Amino acid sequence: MKYDEAILLIDEANKKDTNQEIVGDITYSKEYIYGVRMSKKLEDFMPDAPESLKLAVRCQHICRWEIPRSTYPMDKVGYITWRNELKKMHSQKAEEILKEVGYEQDLIDEVKFMLLKKQLKKNELTQALEDVICLVFLEFYFDDFATKHSDEKIIDIVQKTWGKMSDKGHEAALKLPFSDSGLALVQKALA
Repeated sequence: MKYDEAILLIDEANKKDTNQEIVGDITYSKEYIYGVRMSKKLEDFMPDAPESLKLAVRCQHICRWEIPRSTYPMDKVGYITWRNELKKMHSQKAEEILKEVGYEQDLIDEVKFMLLKKQLKKNELTQALEDVICLVFLEFYFDDFATKHSDEKIIDIVQKTWGKMSDKGHEAALKLPFSDSGLALVQKALA
């Protein structure tokens, strides 16, 4: 099946990431475990998601380490430029893999459209991808991120994250298993 073959190739690409994350007693390539978490979160969030969204979710960070944040100025403009370059790269890598396994161009274009975050808040699939991104960040990366930054910065980031999410995303986020300190920051951000 094309889908299974595509997931295998996406995962193979992401397993080349030398950045690692330990989950339980197992060490994973960072972007591989991110992709797995994205897929699992989508299953919970939108069990009837179309194949194009399932593929976009798994490709969200494909080969992200190839464009390090440190190669751009450490300011807002540098950050936005870096993010835009990542979106282009993720969509190109996704297209290469999806073509290789034989997907039609229409589906490939749909995946790329989502990965480029086109029509956020207007397109249901782009919005669902963004919701899943935000939910995965809040559940798996928020606490660690919060320890590295001031409360003010974290509150600002939570508010910006919240602003990108749909009402359905907000409902799902409020059910996440936050730590006590994480929950306190989220509550301050939403007050």
